[in-house]
Amino acid sequence: MTENESDNPQATVEVVPQPEQNRYALLVDGEEVGFTVYTDRGIDRVFLHTEIDPAQEGHGYGSTLIKGTLEQVRDAGLRAVAICPFVERYVEKHHDFDDIIDPVSIELRASL
Repeated sequence: MTENESDNPQATVEVVPQPEQNRYALLVDGEEVGFTVYTDRGIDRVFLHTEIDPAQEGHGYGSTLIKGTLEQVRDAGLRAVAICPFVERYVEKHHDFDDIIDPVSIELRASL
């Protein structure tokens, strides 16, 4: 998936699933600048942690990563749970994904 929503429209920006590592990576011109880590619980993809390279902060890459990730989650027929504070803030501000967001249950939190 290619997204050009960062502040550099010339850059090739891709959100790449890396299922062997339970994460999605954000590549800018082929270089990894961030990632989000998840664990699966049934049809819920539970997002645990997100990082953007500090040298790359301020370019909108975090939002690009989460938007692209949630699009792929939706396309896969999965649901998303935001334990990661960054993902949680993103879905609170952007309601495009309300249809696939599940709340964090006590049982889920206890199982992690």
